Amino acid sequence: MKFLKNIFGSADQSESTKLNESKDPKELKKQPEKNKENKQTSKRAPKPVLAEKPSKPRIKAGGDFAKLELPEALDNAIGELGFSNCTPVQKEVLPHSLDGKDIIAQAQTGTGKTAAFLISVITYHLENPEVKKRPAGTPFALVIAPTRELVMQITQDAVDLSCFCDFTSIAVVGGMDYEKQKTQLKKPIDLVVATPGRLLDFMRQGVIDLSQIETLVIDEADRMLSMGFIPDVKDIIRRTPKKENRQTQLFSATFSEDIKRLAASWTLDPVRVDIEPEKIAVDSVTQQVYLTAADQKITVLYNLLQQPDVGKVMVFVNRRDETREVESQMHRYGVDCGLLTGEVPQKKRIQTLDRFKSGEVPVLIATDVAGRGIHVDDVTHVVNYNLPEDPEDYIHRIGRTGRAGATGISISLACEDDAFMLPNIETLLGVPMICEQTPEILLEPLPAPSRSAREKAPKPKPRDKRRGR
Repeated sequence: MKFLKNIFGSADQSESTKLNESKDPKELKKQPEKNKENKQTSKRAPKPVLAEKPSKPRIKAGGDFAKLELPEALDNAIGELGFSNCTPVQKEVLPHSLDGKDIIAQAQTGTGKTAAFLISVITYHLENPEVKKRPAGTPFALVIAPTRELVMQITQDAVDLSCFCDFTSIAVVGGMDYEKQKTQLKKPIDLVVATPGRLLDFMRQGVIDLSQIETLVIDEADRMLSMGFIPDVKDIIRRTPKKENRQTQLFSATFSEDIKRLAASWTLDPVRVDIEPEKIAVDSVTQQVYLTAADQKITVLYNLLQQPDVGKVMVFVNRRDETREVESQMHRYGVDCGLLTGEVPQKKRIQTLDRFKSGEVPVLIATDVAGRGIHVDDVTHVVNYNLPEDPEDYIHRIGRTGRAGATGISISLACEDDAFMLPNIETLLGVPMICEQTPEILLEPLPAPSRSAREKAPKPKPRDKRRGR
């Protein structure tokens, strides 16, 4: 497989490359190209050398991205999206991924990692024209992610970044649009972004063929491990070319011994990049912990949402039933909010998320699984209605705000039921969390309800064991 890009200068692959602000981009371009010698050459023609042609004025990427010397179509898309400076993970990953090397990166959502791997995928495709067309349903790039929301977000990001070039991306997820996705896979496609279950289903039917995968991305590997998806992921990867014949990029917020073993088996001489979660949490998110009683949390949350500095808010609750109850209570007191849990039908979840992104609904109340991978730029506050049982979920929650260089505020409501989780969170962060009494303004009595309570969802019917249903 031949890759033609080498940016920011060469670097030893045992170290992370830093952006060199002092070098002129023209000098960087003159440096010798490095190809991955241990990767076999793909069935693509070398990048043709063409005379520069004048193009219509467009907004071009500036800052760090201008130094990457990306293909013009991609450069224009980045400029239109308003990106200029690379985030830390992009600075560390792109010099190596654009050069064709395998990547193992520790970075959670909100760090700009999605753009990092998509930019390298699109650049490779544009700079290495294919000798012949691939059959329908045969992508050259595959991204595997654990949740439907994350898959939809990655796919939309791919569409945005490829808006000025011929590049086809589709999302393959369970719970919706089965026949529509199946029809899309009967056409030529470049990138598939998928959850493991639906992807395996289509593979077993022969609808999708992974034999020509040249770039494989495994996103949020730790979450897939905790959700029990790893056996499916292993099955999927076995259907792709051997690691000597593909580029593999693996991203994970944390690296347990299990994840390290998996990463070693799926990659070849990878470059290791570490973006420490505690730095991101401390630098971009102001964290506050209010000590409150369990029966005061609804009052505190309502009053918090009335404060003038509060814009878009994501509220995380541990259990589905309590999530429904919190949403119902907020609705009862006149707060426009959306509900996002695994039991909400997928189409309704997408509608709710779109309304939240547009600002029609300023408050989103969600569980961890449903809220994972949501990318909304202007979330001002994250509220932990309950402290999470898994400290890593705390990092992922507060990563919904303070994203990609912005700042945000995280407020945790700690009561007698969950305050004991604080020490483990502090250990993961590496810094103490300052706890304070709830401000009096947030303890003001609730107003009279302005709406009737939502009807409780009917209990599901018991399964018929005789029919296996």
